[in-house]
Amino acid sequence: MEGPSSPAPLATPPDPAANAGPLASLRRQLGPLLVWVALALVLRWVALEPRWIPSGSMLPSLQLQDRVLVEKLRARLHRPLPVGTVVVFHPPAALLDAGYDPNAALIKRVVAEAGDRVEVRDGVLWRNGAPAPLDWSAEPMGYSLPPLSVPPGHLLVLGDNRNASLDSHLWGALPREAVIGTAVLRYWPPNRIGWLRFSSPGHPPGGAEQVG
Repeated sequence: MEGPSSPAPLATPPDPAANAGPLASLRRQLGPLLVWVALALVLRWVALEPRWIPSGSMLPSLQLQDRVLVEKLRARLHRPLPVGTVVVFHPPAALLDAGYDPNAALIKRVVAEAGDRVEVRDGVLWRNGAPAPLDWSAEPMGYSLPPLSVPPGHLLVLGDNRNASLDSHLWGALPREAVIGTAVLRYWPPNRIGWLRFSSPGHPPGGAEQVG
């Protein structure tokens, strides 16, 4: 009489990945990369993007070819853009009429908000009846600006290099909706990395001294 037979060993199920071929393997490798690319594109569109400085209108605060990070949430959420903020914006109507590319981006500093009374007299920026305590300029201004009130929904923006900047003293107040974002960090070159909100101001009101 034969004894009970030994149970047959269970077969190991085939690994689908082993037979999936090179195309599936490539798909698995590219998947995470595509997710990161998509996240980077969303971040750039919604919150943060790099820009470079093509002109000298913001000297000495920003040098030619500096690279800066522009945060876009404050502009998108209509948060306040106080005096001293460095803003990046689309060309206003006056510059578009002069032939500027509507996709271009300009960079200047906010020197007055809606409701402020502003003028430039004797080379000095005056705001609300007093010399601006910090005007961020590289030198006294070589032009005059008659007294004006910044209208609602607008900002007055000037380049720190006041005598070589195409800004609000020539084309008027900037509509808030033209603002793309605020420049917050210089990340290139490495020896000048730093937060732009902490940049050193320019000459004291009425003085001619340049500060690094």
